[in-house]
Amino acid sequence: MSVEQPLWRALAVYRPVTLLYAIGLFAFSHEMFARPAVAIAYFAVLAAWTAATWRCVTGAAACTRRFLAVDLTLALSGILLTPVAAEHARIVAGAPTLPSIWTAGSVLAFALKGGWRWAAGAAVLVGAADIVQRGALSRATLHNVLLVWVAAIAIGYVVEVARASERTLARALEIEAATRERERLARDIHDGVLQVLAMVQRRSRALGGEAAELGRLAGEQEAALRALVTSGLVRVAGAAGGPAAAVAHGGGRTGTGRAGGRGAARGGGTAGAAATGGQETGADESGAADAGPVDGPVDVRSLLAPYAGSRVTFSEPGAPVPLPAPAAGELAAAVGAALDNVRRHAGERARAWILVEDEPDAVVVTVRDDGPGIPEGRLAEAVGEGRLGVALSIRGRLRDIGGRAELVSVPGQGTEVELTVPRRAAPRGKAG
Repeated sequence: MSVEQPLWRALAVYRPVTLLYAIGLFAFSHEMFARPAVAIAYFAVLAAWTAATWRCVTGAAACTRRFLAVDLTLALSGILLTPVAAEHARIVAGAPTLPSIWTAGSVLAFALKGGWRWAAGAAVLVGAADIVQRGALSRATLHNVLLVWVAAIAIGYVVEVARASERTLARALEIEAATRERERLARDIHDGVLQVLAMVQRRSRALGGEAAELGRLAGEQEAALRALVTSGLVRVAGAAGGPAAAVAHGGGRTGTGRAGGRGAARGGGTAGAAATGGQETGADESGAADAGPVDGPVDVRSLLAPYAGSRVTFSEPGAPVPLPAPAAGELAAAVGAALDNVRRHAGERARAWILVEDEPDAVVVTVRDDGPGIPEGRLAEAVGEGRLGVALSIRGRLRDIGGRAELVSVPGQGTEVELTVPRRAAPRGKAG
């Protein structure tokens, strides 16, 4: 909601209220006016104008420059008509002008529309009219002029600051949305294209001959694409929690499964299949990868069970563990990325354990392995090299659904990844 809109609503109420106040002052002391008919005619015009232009003070768009000019002219006319309607002695004694404090509403409209400079100009004109109708600059006149002038400038300045803040906030939200979309695209590219290129490079080198040249080209393309994807993302990943929050085994390239293995299958086999001996399994064979969009809650166990194998132990509470479909899918994909790290960095013979805990306010999935662990400083080094697969495929996914990923690793004693998703997980951006 616009910060200045409440000020416009207050002005829309101020004008009719102060009009009634000015009319009340006249009614209370009308016998003291030399020419009451002049005052009555002015108040009739002022009342008609205030009622007809009520919508003009409901927002900056409706408040036009023509309206402001006519409104201020009407206020100044009322001030200058005061000596015509009332005795000079009464004016000298400090009696209010015909429009009284209604005039301040006209000046405030200038402040809300154009800021403190417009407000200062309108206040100067009102002050000059006050001095002219009284014939001299008295202490009371100076006090009233300064009060209107300071109040109008202050409100105009506040409006300018509020508008600048709104523009800054809107720009920040645009940048945040663009950054999240870029991270999502980078995550998808990492989970698919980069993994395929890396696999082609490794296997082509093993085959030798003409295939080695194909592998070299695939390696060059992987490096170029990785540089393109990670440009501008290293800083984002570090600012969002640092590399220590990104779950990785050695900080190398990390694939991920798509709620059952789609991304990992594209990149060289599902993590579960890899942990059981490295056999590649297509997405169609995973039993969970090609499930269509699901509405409503999804049992997390059904998405994680396909990862179990001879070297991956899956433990669950024995009862459904429901989560919203987007959150469950991203959680399963993050688990797939963690298991893929086990295969890549702990070795084909490493064992892994998946534990699902159904807590009252969150679902916690722990992935532990018996590998060599992560050397100290390796995570920061990986981020510095632009290898953000871990940050994007695990921590990024959990962040997008309102969760968190924590890492505990002791060199020589394996690594433990704890993924926590709140029950009321609400995606903060479109996840891959």
